[in-house]
Amino acid sequence: MIIFPAIDLKQGRCVRLEQGDMDRATIFNEDPADQARSFSEQGFSHLHIIDLDGAFAGEPVNRAAVEAIVKATPAKTQLGGGIRTMATIEAWLEAGIGRVILGTAALRDPQLVKQACAAFPNQVAVGIDARGGFVAVEGWAEDTQMKVHDLAAVFEDVGVAALIYTDIDRDGLLKGVNLDATAELARATSIPVIASGGLAGIEDVNQLLAHESSGIIGAISGRALYDGRLNAAEVLALEGVL
Repeated sequence: MIIFPAIDLKQGRCVRLEQGDMDRATIFNEDPADQARSFSEQGFSHLHIIDLDGAFAGEPVNRAAVEAIVKATPAKTQLGGGIRTMATIEAWLEAGIGRVILGTAALRDPQLVKQACAAFPNQVAVGIDARGGFVAVEGWAEDTQMKVHDLAAVFEDVGVAALIYTDIDRDGLLKGVNLDATAELARATSIPVIASGGLAGIEDVNQLLAHESSGIIGAISGRALYDGRLNAAEVLALEGVL
């Protein structure tokens, strides 16, 4: 299982939100590249980057910060936020991002996901952000009537590298991951699932590891790592954790 430290970008800074609310942001580092280096030095091999401003704008906003992160660390990166065209996908991959995450675009333009998967094998993930079991888009600001499993089913067998499932109601609150919903999604699809939202500590990681056979391949950690509730050395010492 891969642990992805999260670097969420707002106005060029590394922040964490509570339940995706841009007005409830805590700044953890003024220099995202420095934060990326720190995570690499702690032993993490992957990073999860979100351009929060881009998610609301519908196009990349924090490009300079993202490019600085890529240059600062050898970690494998996945990036979401405002990626809604093939041109944007190509630009980010050319800039050194390992995998792009399509969220709003996955709902609005499923054909884009299919086209991107064909053009860039293993470099496209779909972000499914849910509130009460229904998908939310536009930086989590807009709720839809699309159920999580229905959206996942659209992308069966098209080459999506992973589904990143976020329980918005738990995100940034350290209440623990929504294990039941994450495992249920993983069992319902052949696409590997990455858990996101609410990871509070090493017990969450142990619980996810116990469900790894369901198809859960990773977990994203934000506030728990920044607050020190999740110790890097301890979690990376677990058998099967990268």
